[in-house]
Amino acid sequence: MRIGLLTEGGYPYVSGDARLWCDRLVRGLGQHEFDIYALSRSEQQEDEGWIELPPQVSRVRTAPLWTAEDDGVGYGRRARRRFAECYEELAAAVCAGDAPVGSAAFEGSAGAVGAGGLVGSAGSAVAAGSVGAAGGGVAAGGASAAVADRFGSALYGLAELARDEGGLVGALRSETAVRALERACRAPGALRAARGARVPDLLTVAAQVERTLRPLSLDWYEDDGLGSVDLCHATSGGAAALPGLLARHFAGVPLLVTEYGVQLRAHYLGAREDLEGRAASSSARALLAAFHGRLAAEAYRQAEIITPGNTHARRWQERCGADRARIRTVYPGMEASRFSDVGESAEAADADTLVWVGRIEPAKDLISLLHAFAEIRKDEPKTRLRIVGAPAEGLEGATYLAHCKALAAQLFPDEADGVHTVGDNPVSFEEIGGPEVPTLPEAYEAGAVVVLSSVVEGFPISLIEAMFCGRATVSTDVGAVVEVIGGTGLVVPPRNPRALAEACVSLLRDSERRARLGAAARARALELFTVEQNITAFHSIYLDILSRCPVRRVLVDASGEPLPFAIPAEVHVPGRWADSGTRLVAGRPGPGWAAGPPVRGVPLGSASGAASGEPVPAGEGAW
Repeated sequence: MRIGLLTEGGYPYVSGDARLWCDRLVRGLGQHEFDIYALSRSEQQEDEGWIELPPQVSRVRTAPLWTAEDDGVGYGRRARRRFAECYEELAAAVCAGDAPVGSAAFEGSAGAVGAGGLVGSAGSAVAAGSVGAAGGGVAAGGASAAVADRFGSALYGLAELARDEGGLVGALRSETAVRALERACRAPGALRAARGARVPDLLTVAAQVERTLRPLSLDWYEDDGLGSVDLCHATSGGAAALPGLLARHFAGVPLLVTEYGVQLRAHYLGAREDLEGRAASSSARALLAAFHGRLAAEAYRQAEIITPGNTHARRWQERCGADRARIRTVYPGMEASRFSDVGESAEAADADTLVWVGRIEPAKDLISLLHAFAEIRKDEPKTRLRIVGAPAEGLEGATYLAHCKALAAQLFPDEADGVHTVGDNPVSFEEIGGPEVPTLPEAYEAGAVVVLSSVVEGFPISLIEAMFCGRATVSTDVGAVVEVIGGTGLVVPPRNPRALAEACVSLLRDSERRARLGAAARARALELFTVEQNITAFHSIYLDILSRCPVRRVLVDASGEPLPFAIPAEVHVPGRWADSGTRLVAGRPGPGWAAGPPVRGVPLGSASGAASGEPVPAGEGAW
């Protein structure tokens, strides 16, 4: 089977999202062939290069989302009219009052997400998975099928225009696009928040929409590209799923969408700035939320199977219109072997030490953890707290770490056993790779109880690592925590230091209970969260999709007559086969496999590579 793996800001680059699980998936399915189609997010990411790819990756094509030069394509009168009609339909669908992602989170509550990414009263329900009207307005079944069809038709109309005319970048940046958005915002029945959009807001929205729709201008959808694969696997929603939607539209290739972190949720909780770094208004955010909601709904509607990484992500997808019958939860796979030594010697843990492991940022709520630890010390004076992790990138992470250290110094002045000894603080801040904690497993080995205090959490990776290590855990009830723990640890409400302290004290005082919970947690993690179970699940899903939705390709001979038996079964076996002298219509160019160096996607009709019809070598392509 030949898989087109679609990524955004991750694999095969050294840094980025979904890099590890994609690499494990590709290496674990050596019987299949993979073509990688990657969208990069920054120049730095491209400069860092790729990880070493396994032999089953036959081709890599890349394109940047972070920059795009004007394609220089000049439209005639008919093409301009086509673009105006399609873009007006797209804008009207985005601004429709029954949009799948309404503006309730933005109308009258522009501060739903406060400084530092922490969710306020309106946004906390979103972060916890309760996607109500105050948390984005995502109402189950609220999206009209007619408006969804309207958005889909406009999207594919733009894709066909880009294919016919050679590109779409300049048109999406044009005054025509901005005026179409303005008319849609002023139309009767439009989103209330959109009605107040001013010209700067419309320019911000048009720029963000153009950036997301850049894959429409790529040359990835011909017979020698995604049109030749048996299945498209998008590793996230949003822009990564867009090439899969177009491959399905142009060549009938089935689409699988995997989301371990829902892109729509990330949009709600992410930056509130435009592409130039300026603060975006509530009207602009409402319009962008509606656009991303429509795009997510279209991806869910067209996908043969949707695989969320947990029930928390599944609820988001269902609220956005995903069909429950098409959803199959596939937990992320993690390497359990690196934690085996710690997990098999749980008795070596320090019974008086609590451990927190993760990235230090406001969403982890270390402030509540420190206050809870002050309560713990009243009951268990010998207890120590080790906070292991590095601050999040940027000034915010460093500032938050400094604030936590100052609070720890205030709550716990250095203590000394006597008048002639040096004082010691019971709270320590350490990083992986330092002298005290050389490796990640040793961080978990340091304590008998692992604590998670987050107020916002998707899939708690650190919690699973602690489970692999056989550690008893105390966690806050956010994201997919309860689903992951499954009764093998203690769960308390978020932002409740007293409840967190009481749970920790109960485990510190009961070694037998700690051992039982740790053993049960390790057994659960080995059953559900290993790389092997992840690879087995996707292999089964690949076969299921291919058996139900095979791509119908027609081979013809030199005279144009169809050859119904020209594709033998051997072409599905890895290897190279003799050319049969046939040519392919809307499909794979003969029974051989794709060969040649990695290439970068270029806009249709661009000067480099367009004249000769040959792909541009990696590093030479440009928008």
